[in-house]
Amino acid sequence: MNQSGSKIEYNEKKDPSILEWMLDRKKQLWHYPLELTICLLAISLSVYHLFVAYAGSLEAHAFRSTHLTFMLVLCFLLRPLGRDKWTDPKNGWFAVDLILVVLTIAIQVYVLWDLDSFIFRRGDLSDLDIYAGTVYLFLLLEATRRAVGRAMVIIAGFFLAQTAFSDHFFSIFYGPPSSWFTMVDYLFMRENGIFSIPLMVMATYIFLFILFGAILVRSGAGRFFINVAMALTGSKVGGPAKASVVSSCLMASVSGSAVANVVTTGSFTIPLMKRVGYRPAFAGAVEACASSGGQIMPPVMGAAAFVIAEFLNIPYLQVALAGLFPAIIYFFSIFVMVHFEARRLNLSTVSREELPSLKEEIKRGGHLFLSIVVIVVLMVIGYTPMFAAFWAIISILLLSALRKETRMTPGDIFSALEEGARLAMPVSIACAAAGVIIGCVFVSGLGLKFTNAIVVIAGGNLWIALVLAMLASLVLGMGLTTTAVYITLAALVIPALVHMGVVPIAGHMFAFYFGLVSAITPPVALAAFAAAGIAGSNPMETGFHSFRLGIAKYVLPFVFVFAPGMLFVGSWHEILLGIVGGFAGIYALTVATEGWMLSEVGWPIRILMGGCALLFFVPGLQLTLSGSNLNLPYFMTHLIAWIIFGSVLFIQRAQRAGLAMEGSR
Repeated sequence: MNQSGSKIEYNEKKDPSILEWMLDRKKQLWHYPLELTICLLAISLSVYHLFVAYAGSLEAHAFRSTHLTFMLVLCFLLRPLGRDKWTDPKNGWFAVDLILVVLTIAIQVYVLWDLDSFIFRRGDLSDLDIYAGTVYLFLLLEATRRAVGRAMVIIAGFFLAQTAFSDHFFSIFYGPPSSWFTMVDYLFMRENGIFSIPLMVMATYIFLFILFGAILVRSGAGRFFINVAMALTGSKVGGPAKASVVSSCLMASVSGSAVANVVTTGSFTIPLMKRVGYRPAFAGAVEACASSGGQIMPPVMGAAAFVIAEFLNIPYLQVALAGLFPAIIYFFSIFVMVHFEARRLNLSTVSREELPSLKEEIKRGGHLFLSIVVIVVLMVIGYTPMFAAFWAIISILLLSALRKETRMTPGDIFSALEEGARLAMPVSIACAAAGVIIGCVFVSGLGLKFTNAIVVIAGGNLWIALVLAMLASLVLGMGLTTTAVYITLAALVIPALVHMGVVPIAGHMFAFYFGLVSAITPPVALAAFAAAGIAGSNPMETGFHSFRLGIAKYVLPFVFVFAPGMLFVGSWHEILLGIVGGFAGIYALTVATEGWMLSEVGWPIRILMGGCALLFFVPGLQLTLSGSNLNLPYFMTHLIAWIIFGSVLFIQRAQRAGLAMEGSR
């Protein structure tokens, strides 16, 4: 943050890449053989993906396995045994890391040496195939432990054990066991396990968007987004908090990581929020909730959104369009909450003289935003996400050169290529590990049994099934990444929801949203804890504030399951009612939870507004009065809700006018 003179501006601090780390040592690069190897591997992987995006994809197994081999090697070198960081002094465990690297490369050479023969041996594996597949599974699980965490390894290990020894399990997990031959065939040799849809999507689409984000950040886009947000909202009541919401919404196009967004924008916005009077825990919670919205905001959503498109066999643009208004409504809810809190506390504002000039910021960095326009336009025209991401990367390289402030040096470009690969590494490994789960569910037939079990437990009641799915998401989210949570639910739970009548895209978006909320849900609320560190507040207190501020993320999935018009599903009037009802309902719910509208409201009005929110959300009601059924259509529930809303607003205005008259006497 720069406050030289009277201006409050954000000056982005970039973490040094491995290349920059070596160059800063003032020695020849060959003095750092390990670091140079990591750097070259990462840059080579990024160039490889750019070449494939331009020239066309290779044979499926060769392309995906090459991608994963690079990622496994990077993982073993960047997340070494017995050391916290790769920069720490090497110890005796380094030899183990090198052995794992050699094994990974050797198996990939074995696969590619005679790829046609390897593919033709599916279903008729040689002993060497079984040995190679077994070792590869071990390598993947070890990389998963290092890059993703033990929870993912335990879950993948459970499904492997259940598939191999299902005759020793009970209930729905009981069944005929599968031979190791069959498991290796499906998990390693075919595109049904490790190399299935999650890894395909990661290698084909997601990597390029992560690389695009890394290059965009290097060009100074983060500074542009945050300063524009401050210029737009900084002088308003609660301006710094609103700037946090707006800047995090914009940064969603750069980073899909909640914690990364917190660290990037929070280091600037949280101190400003505290300066104008927000409590530290509240300031941290605002940043955590705003930053956690990055993965739901189009056009570049989280990795799981690309997987949704593949599972449903629909264009990614359709998924992005479905996620547009729920994401805007989510950010709208946080915006309203911080406004209410500012009014309640009667907070001071930041003068316009202290804020960046919107005109100057747009002049200095507005051209960078055109690269995001390139993505949107190309996908709207009908090109693939891979094609759109490739030309967006080319465009940002060209656009950044237009002005001195954003121009990148060759070092910046190579650093961005390196950082893109490093950032993609844990996501790729999580996708491969999730593929193990999908493969095991496919081999064992557990998916169908799990679906039937949910339908039976719920007794055909969709509400119960949704609550079970929500609880499963929250529990899995405590130890898994968003993508891993979604893929697990897609294999086990979503088919049950679809079987019970849920629109497929609504069911997948339900799991997607609840896979995200762990970032702001105690006891494991990583985004909130990261924000608490910047705010200097109690982590758990910040987590509970995040839970309250992020209520829309818990409510909206239920809303669009029952009223999918918000996702652009249905007739035009259902879509219109779904979107308008979403905004109005979230506003009414915010009044009910925060106890504020134009002024403080008591419990009777809060309860009334809670009912008003429910009427906005539901697509019609069925009531039983005196033994007869009364059906209220969609538009009628909206009409009743608007009458309640207008009445409360009228009362609030009358009370506010009365207080003003008393104050003037």
